[in-house]
Amino acid sequence: MHPIRKRFGQHFLCDQPVIDHIVTVIDPRPNEHIVEIGPGLGALTLPVLAKAQQMDAIEIDRDAIASLTTSANGIGTLRIHEADILKFNLSLLRHTKQPLRLIGNLPYNISTPLIFKLIEQRAHFLDMHFMLQKEVVDRMAALPDSEHYGRLTVMLAPWLNVTPLFDIGPEAFRPPPKVMSTVVRLIPHPTPPFQINHYDHFARVVMAAFTQRRKTLRNALRSILTTEQILAAGIDPSLRAEVLAPESFAKLADQLTNN
Repeated sequence: MHPIRKRFGQHFLCDQPVIDHIVTVIDPRPNEHIVEIGPGLGALTLPVLAKAQQMDAIEIDRDAIASLTTSANGIGTLRIHEADILKFNLSLLRHTKQPLRLIGNLPYNISTPLIFKLIEQRAHFLDMHFMLQKEVVDRMAALPDSEHYGRLTVMLAPWLNVTPLFDIGPEAFRPPPKVMSTVVRLIPHPTPPFQINHYDHFARVVMAAFTQRRKTLRNALRSILTTEQILAAGIDPSLRAEVLAPESFAKLADQLTNN
C-alpha cells in the first residue's frame, strides 16, 4: 500500500460512486486537453484518461508517479510532470489555441494560494473542476451579507465564476480528512464583470475592509481612505464590508488610486 505523506497533504479518493460522479460532471472528451493537478494513485486519472485518451498530470510524489505510470499503461497517453504545482507554469503545456481543462483533488494546505496562482494564468484555461475543503468553497461562492462572505469571495469575483457542485464526506478518502469536501466548477470570466483599474489598490482596500469586518467602512478604511472619498465612491461609510458587492470595492480602490 502506498504510504501517505502528510507533507504533501495527501488524501486519496477511494469511493467509486463518488469518482464516477466527478467524472460525469467533468465530462472529459477525446479532443480536449485535460491537466490533472495531484493525480496521486490515479483514482480520478484513470477513468478520465480512458475517456480523454490523452492528458497531462502534475505530481510531486515520485512513488505515486511510478505507481500511476504502471496503472495507466494501455489506457491512454499520460504525460506526468514531476513538479511542485506552486512552482509550475501550466501555460507551458498549452501548445495550441485550445485552452486547458484543469481537474484535481487539491491538497487543502495549498488550495488558496494555488487558486490565486491559477488566476494569473486564467487566460489558458477553459474551466477547472476541483475537490476542495467545503469551508473554502463556501467562502469562494458566498453572497454579500452572508456568513461566509469575505475577502476570498471578493478577490475571486473579478476573475472566476464559482459553482459548487456537490459535497463529499471524509469517508470517501484514505486517510479520511477531518473536514467535508466539495467539488467546485470554476470558469474564468472572458472579461471581468466589473472594471479594476489598479489591482494592487483593489487588493489593499479589500484586505483593510475585511481585517476588521465588523467595523464600519469609515473606521476600517480610515488609514487609507477618508470619509469624503468613501462618499465620492457612492458608498455609505456607515456600512460594513460584509454587505458590499464586490464591484463596490473596485469603486473604493479607484478613490485610493486618486490619492
